[in-house]
Amino acid sequence: MPVVRLYYEDLEEMVGAKREEIMARMAMMGADIGKSNEEDYVDVEFFPDRPDLYSSEGVARALQGFLEIKVGLPSYSIRPGEIRLKVDSSVEGVRPFIGCAVVRDLQFSDPAIESLMDLQEDLHWGLGRNRRKVAIGVHDISRVVPPFTYFAADPSFEFVPLDFDQSLSMREILRRHPKGVSYASILEGFDRYPLITDANGNVLSFPPIINGELTRVRDDTRDLFIDVTGTDPVVYSALNIVVAALAERGGRIESVRVERPEGDLTLPDLSPATWKVLVDDANGLIGFDLSPQELAACLEKMRFGVRVQGRELEVLVPAYRADIMHPWDIFEDAAKGYGYDRLLPKLPKTVTVGDPHPLETRKSDLREIMVGLGYLETMPFTLTSEKVNFEKMRRPGQDLEITRVLHPISELHAMVRTSILPSLLEIFAINQHHPLPQRIFALGDVLASGRTRQDLAAASIHSSADFAEVRSVVDALARELSIEPEIVVSEDGAFLDGRGGDLLVGGTRVGSFGELHPLVLQSFGLDQPAVGLELRWDQLVPSGRQ
Repeated sequence: MPVVRLYYEDLEEMVGAKREEIMARMAMMGADIGKSNEEDYVDVEFFPDRPDLYSSEGVARALQGFLEIKVGLPSYSIRPGEIRLKVDSSVEGVRPFIGCAVVRDLQFSDPAIESLMDLQEDLHWGLGRNRRKVAIGVHDISRVVPPFTYFAADPSFEFVPLDFDQSLSMREILRRHPKGVSYASILEGFDRYPLITDANGNVLSFPPIINGELTRVRDDTRDLFIDVTGTDPVVYSALNIVVAALAERGGRIESVRVERPEGDLTLPDLSPATWKVLVDDANGLIGFDLSPQELAACLEKMRFGVRVQGRELEVLVPAYRADIMHPWDIFEDAAKGYGYDRLLPKLPKTVTVGDPHPLETRKSDLREIMVGLGYLETMPFTLTSEKVNFEKMRRPGQDLEITRVLHPISELHAMVRTSILPSLLEIFAINQHHPLPQRIFALGDVLASGRTRQDLAAASIHSSADFAEVRSVVDALARELSIEPEIVVSEDGAFLDGRGGDLLVGGTRVGSFGELHPLVLQSFGLDQPAVGLELRWDQLVPSGRQ
């Protein structure tokens, strides 16, 4: 989760309250208090669904309401600006969405600069899916000449990127600049790259990779031009969050005319969204018995605007709240505004005695068996990548219907695993500095061809690991589970030819085991022999065993 560093002196000034009062109440707002320097700062974690709290300015604004210093909808004035940005049709297939704004008359302190940079990176991670969906550029506008142009340029185009003192082509930036190396995959497959330039051809930004050195924000910067580019309209929400945070620092917001082929926009648009919610629905969901006025007061503490209309509330949601997607999101904030610490505990009206689920009982049996065989349980991620799941394991994936993540936050977590064994090899790769032998196992869900199943995977790595070792583990499992599987030669590419076996129960393949192929070990960076097994334990464990 995003961690926001809050400097006490800076926070007290923005909130208008003493440190003791702030720290006594902050946790009830939904914050997890982390490490602190008692004199200078505290680190606070917020849930990823509240990107407006990724900055000290956003936290201060929310605390003002929660402590009832300033309640209701924050108001931000936007002065009409003369700056224009033209969007060329060439970006349509690369990175089509862009939002812009100007914020003037800023007085940057060290905490303010740090907060802005951290907000930018946290939004890249949270809303931006690691810059793929959203990327933000912040520029000193005094060093460039509007109007600006957003277009797709040839990769040979050269400029001086941020933190460099020499001109590089866009293609070279992807190979040589640290940010280019990190995010080059976003532009993979495109023959032209997005670029923002001024009236004289000077580069502001090469989104989503790097800004130009020319527009670097310095201590004496007073006026900012902000661009937010991406592949989704969520760029406008990210723009609103950044602009509102800077306005909390005293910045004066100025609009930008974005001239698009499909129609012009004047941005930012900080007008609130309007929701209609029923008081009875709120009380029914969160278990309160609040009057319309009491519920409205709770929402105003959370910085919503509210109009009471009988048993219905008209709720004005700030433009920086990108997380409100359902009335229940509003009700959750109402509960925070009321105060979780004010809830009275009550015993349930019915008393029942629970039984463990049969699947959990079977898992417990298998854990006991594997621990008895000398294996340590691990809990690897359910999400993985096609490279790890198939390519590194020398397994074809074309025969499986893969469940991919629609908006993966990282290429490493882009699909739901179809096998657990690759994750165990990743664990070996991470723990190579620990002594051998290492023997680990994992139990859990895999999803293949649209169906979820329960798998048991185990692996062992040390200098003497061989087929006999893993075969003895399979035999022990079969004996303990009172089953007699048929074992045939395996064609699984993950194992050495002639040193892998498939398990058949009733003629159906339920697993495989063997010595892992040297190319598999090499792909995971392992330099010791390893063996592994993976079984469908939901078919191996008899249904009567509980």
